[in-house]
Amino acid sequence: MGRSMSLRMQLLLLQVTIVLATVVGTGLVAALLQEQQLRESYEDRMVAVAQSVASLPVIIEAFDDRTPSRTIQPIAEVIREASDVTYVVVANDEGIRYSHPDPERIGERVSTDPSVPLSGRIFVGTQTGTLGESWRVKVPIFAEDGTTVIGQVSVGILESELREDFLGGLWALFAALVGATLVGVLGSAWIGGLIRRRIYGLEPDEIRALLETREAMLHGIREGLVALDGEQRIVLVNDAAARLLGVDADEVLGRAVGDVLDGELARFIVADEPAETPVLSGERVLLVHADRIRVDGREVGWIAILRDRTELETMLRELQGAQSLADDLRAQSHEFSNTLHVLGGLIELGQLEAATAFIERVGAGGALSSLHDHGGIADAETAALVLAKRSRAHELGIALEVDPSSRLGTGHPAADDIRTVVANLLDNAVEACVLGGAVRLLVRDDLERDVVLVQVDDDGPGVPAERRAAIFQPDVSDKPPAPGKARRGIGLTIVQRIAQRLGGTAETGSSPAGGARFTVRLPSARPLVDAASWAETES
Repeated sequence: MGRSMSLRMQLLLLQVTIVLATVVGTGLVAALLQEQQLRESYEDRMVAVAQSVASLPVIIEAFDDRTPSRTIQPIAEVIREASDVTYVVVANDEGIRYSHPDPERIGERVSTDPSVPLSGRIFVGTQTGTLGESWRVKVPIFAEDGTTVIGQVSVGILESELREDFLGGLWALFAALVGATLVGVLGSAWIGGLIRRRIYGLEPDEIRALLETREAMLHGIREGLVALDGEQRIVLVNDAAARLLGVDADEVLGRAVGDVLDGELARFIVADEPAETPVLSGERVLLVHADRIRVDGREVGWIAILRDRTELETMLRELQGAQSLADDLRAQSHEFSNTLHVLGGLIELGQLEAATAFIERVGAGGALSSLHDHGGIADAETAALVLAKRSRAHELGIALEVDPSSRLGTGHPAADDIRTVVANLLDNAVEACVLGGAVRLLVRDDLERDVVLVQVDDDGPGVPAERRAAIFQPDVSDKPPAPGKARRGIGLTIVQRIAQRLGGTAETGSSPAGGARFTVRLPSARPLVDAASWAETES
C-alpha cells in the first residue's frame, strides 16, 4: 500500500480550498452588491431626469399646442443626451408619444402599460419596449392645478447597457480576487512549511506513535515524573508521581507548583543547581532529582524525578532495631555466662548465702523483658517495637520505661500510624538524652474520649519555648547530622503530619523529668480487642 498524502500537502490543500471558497464567496457577494449599487445609481438618475422633465413649465404648456411634439421632442433629446440615458419619452394621458429617440415612433401609442403613472404613482422596473428590454422609470405629468394627470414621462436604459457597465467594473474586482487568491495560496504554503518545521517534519502516524510510546513509558515506569513549564506551572504528572504526592494528575495540570506541592519540594524542583536529596512530601520521604529542561539551547522549564524512600527508611530502621536486638542478646548471653560462672564459684566455695544474695541483686536483669512488663500494650507489633527501642537505648546507656498506665489493644485501626509516631518520638527522645539518661513512654487508648494518647518524656536539655512552634518543621534540629544521614528534623515533621491527617494534634512542652515532653493525640476507633480484655485473658 502506498504512503498516504503527507501532512504538508494535506494542510496545503485544505487551506487552498478554504481560500478559494472564501474568495469565490466574497467575489459573488461583491458582484451582487456592485450590480445592486449600479441599478440604484441608474434608478436615482432616471427618477431625477423624469421628474425634472415632468415639472418643466415648457413641457406642461406644450400639451395645449396643436403639435406638442415640436416643442417637446427637442427638449427631451437634449436632456437624454446630457443625462446619458437610452431614451426620454413623453406621452399624453392616452399614451400617445410626443417624443422618442426614433422620430418615426412619435404619434404612436406607447408599447407598455401606462396605467401606473397615469394613476399618479411612480413606476420602476424592467419592461420590454420598442428599443428592447430596459430598466425604466415612469412618472406622471400633472397639469398646472397640480392634481390632474395629463401625461407621463418614461426614462430608461437598456439592460444590455447595464450589463456592459457591470461587466466593465468586474475586471477590477476579478483582478483583486486573483491577487487575494495568490496571496492566500502562497501564505498557505508558507504556513504548511512552518507547521512541519515546528513538528520536526513528523507525519500524523509518527506523531501518534510517539505519543502512544510516551504515554506508555511515562505511566509505566515506577519513578515519579513531574514537569513544569517556564512559568512554574505543572504540565506533566505521571501515575507514579500522582501516587507519591497524593494528588489527582488531571486536577493539578496547569496549576502553579507552589499551590499543589509542599513548599520544600516545590522550592527544590525550581532550584538553580541540579541536585539529588531526600525531601519530605506529606508523610513520605522522597529522593528527588531536579534539573532544568533545555530545548535547542533554550530553558523551557523544569523536570523532577521522584523515588520513594519511605519503605527503605522503614526497613533500615527495622533492620537497625533488629541488629541492636541481636547485639543486645549477644551481650546478655555473655553477661549470663559470667553470672553463671560467679554462681558456680560461690557454690563451690560453699557460699550459699552469698549466692542467694547475688541472685536477688541481679534479678531478672537485662534490657529485654516479656510483654507483661509493658502493662496494657497488647498489640504485639507495638510491644516488639518498644522492646527493640529499649534494647537500643540500653546499649546507649539510657533507660527506657513504659508507663504502667499504658493501654493499647490489638487490631487497632490506626496501629501503623501509632507505631510510626511511637518510633519517631522514642528515637528523638533517646538521641536527646546523654549517658545515664531516662526516657518514659505512655501509650493509652482512651475509649471514653475516643482518642489515642502517645506521650514521651526525656531528661535531656528540652526544647526552648521560642522553638517549640518550629520544632516540627523539616530540618529544624539541635543535633548535627548523623554519619550516613543527609538530613535531620524529618521524624517530628512526619509525626505532626500524621496527626494532622488523622485530625489530631502534636505538641511539645516541658517534662517533669527536666527535659522535653512530646504529646500526640490521635482520633481513635474502638480496637477489635481492648487492652483490658487482653489483660484478663493473660491473667
